[in-house]
Amino acid sequence: MSRQEWEALCDGCGRCCLHKLEDCETGRVYYTRVACRLLDLESCRCTDYEHRQARVPDCVRIDRDSLRESSWLPGTCAYRRLAEGRSLAWWHPLVSGSQETVRRAGISVSGRVLPEAQVAPDGLEEHVIRWIKR
Repeated sequence: MSRQEWEALCDGCGRCCLHKLEDCETGRVYYTRVACRLLDLESCRCTDYEHRQARVPDCVRIDRDSLRESSWLPGTCAYRRLAEGRSLAWWHPLVSGSQETVRRAGISVSGRVLPEAQVAPDGLEEHVIRWIKR
């Protein structure tokens, strides 16, 4: 698969760009409604995709190697679905032909999250969400 094809698998939901908390004892990952400072909250796309890892050191590049530890990705993620042998969902832009189906299906985080600048770093626990299933 070419890099362009790989990148096209991203549905643009923005879920992987939310801050997450990990329980040290259980390893369970909890999503928050706090978005990375580089996420455009309307389009759900990174505002500096090419330099994101330099600007946000804990940004994870999703590639075949990182998919070995994909349990932190939401169950809706195309990369995770394909790694688990599942097909793309009906709302995925490569299936539907439209980016809008990601929003209509309720998968996009647009309109549901806060910018990181509005939340104190030690206040993430107050923003844990349950609407993202792993």
